[in-house]
Amino acid sequence: MNKALFLDRDGIINYDENGYTHNIEEFRFKEEIFNISRYFYNKGYIIIVVTNQSGIARGFYSEEDFINLSKWMMNEFKIRKVEIKDIFYCPYHKDGIGVYRKDSFDRKPNPGMLIKAMNKYNISPEESIMIGDKESDIIAAKRSKIATRILISEEICMCDYTKKYSNLKEYERALL
Repeated sequence: MNKALFLDRDGIINYDENGYTHNIEEFRFKEEIFNISRYFYNKGYIIIVVTNQSGIARGFYSEEDFINLSKWMMNEFKIRKVEIKDIFYCPYHKDGIGVYRKDSFDRKPNPGMLIKAMNKYNISPEESIMIGDKESDIIAAKRSKIATRILISEEICMCDYTKKYSNLKEYERALL
């Protein structure tokens, strides 16, 4: 079985300044994520992004916008010697519009995206890691039986994380 590093996007890979980042001009990487990802990639982890994208459901941007940004983002990682194997996203929200208005098992804190990724890539949850900045990331990881759940947040959280750091820089220092 494979081991994976699962990454939330907004707040972990990039700064989540307006809550609905959807174009290259607004996208600002958190530079530490490249060193952290490369560390795990070089240790044989598959890198997978799992991200809620309610901005699609709310009509703020299209799936095409999201896919174009994702392709660009994956290429930026590749330039920095890290391969993102796949991106799983949930475009649905209970308050969405049209076809995107629904509760979804894929939307974190539900484990759907993580389970799909583990099935697709034969991933062992016991050997895998989730890095997220919200309680919903940690809950989804716990529900997926992911053993290591890293919370990056200055907020108090009663969720079941295995380690907590105030920011990515602090985690990077602890890791490297």
